[in-house]
Amino acid sequence: MKRKFWNWVRNEASRTLYLDGAIAEETWFGDEITPKQFKNELFSESGDITIWINSPGGDVFAASQIYNMLMDYPGQVKVKIDGIAASAASVIAMAGGEVFMSPVSMMMIHNPMTIAFGDSGEMEKAIAMLGEVKESIINAYELKTGLSRAKLSHLMDAESWFNAKKAVELGFADAILFTATNESSPENEGLIFSNLAVVNSLINKLPRQEKKPGSAITILDKRLDLLKF
Repeated sequence: MKRKFWNWVRNEASRTLYLDGAIAEETWFGDEITPKQFKNELFSESGDITIWINSPGGDVFAASQIYNMLMDYPGQVKVKIDGIAASAASVIAMAGGEVFMSPVSMMMIHNPMTIAFGDSGEMEKAIAMLGEVKESIINAYELKTGLSRAKLSHLMDAESWFNAKKAVELGFADAILFTATNESSPENEGLIFSNLAVVNSLINKLPRQEKKPGSAITILDKRLDLLKF
């Protein structure tokens, strides 16, 4: 029996699915139509599921089928990316009602690729096919992120790599694992609050005296007024 790139772990409350490895690599057990075994295992039980993804991608059509199965699954689907969700694996990640990324994980999206053989007519057919496949992938990204199709197309053209914060910022993920709050806000926002704390602490330590134009206290007060919102 060939190995699977997926593995189920069951507990009392829910099931956990680990997707680890290249999509459709030595996987479908001779099934050339649909990944039936995965579907049978997915729907063999009910309840919420958590999916951990660490995959460089693989077969876009197999990934599309898995995406559809997860979208159709009646329970809650939560995705957690602990390593990499690249290429076709990023499509599967979009099926999560909630998508979380480890602070050290990565996501990558790019244009679909294929190998073609034949004359110019066959090459033109291959190009047209890749264009349609790209549009189908954009459908999944658009549904999750809300980004424009033009923006998503440009990101795919550039073979874009996202760390956890960037993925959350763009909408490919909802939050970062192991953090108390969603850290998708701009990095300098935390810096502003830190500066305010330092300024307030400094003012409290300064001796009370009459404020004179141009004095350090007056200048600090003016800077604080600019930071109020």
